[in-house]
Amino acid sequence: MQTTRQNKISRLIQTDLGDIFVREMKSTLGQSLITVTKVTITSDLSIARIYVSIMPLGGATKETVMQAIADNIGDIRRRLGLREGKQLRIIPHLEFYLDDSLDYIENIERLLKN
Repeated sequence: MQTTRQNKISRLIQTDLGDIFVREMKSTLGQSLITVTKVTITSDLSIARIYVSIMPLGGATKETVMQAIADNIGDIRRRLGLREGKQLRIIPHLEFYLDDSLDYIENIERLLKN
């Protein structure tokens, strides 16, 4: 169960990372649409687990976009630190996971139509 502080920090990270992906990281991560669907943070506020949904565009695949995120994790954390430096003493380590719940829902809907 997450505390109120954890929930506030999770929402803050979610909105800031969404903005970073849309505005600042387009040239690095390509033209794919990246949505931060969920953020959970550990009780000691040291690790943030970020779930992203990716709609690949321009010939990219989800795996290549996730690899690009993994390759630029230091830069993403630095940009997050510049935004949240006044609100958080320590910026948590970021762990990115692919959220495939939308693909799962589409597959269920496709199966139900048949």
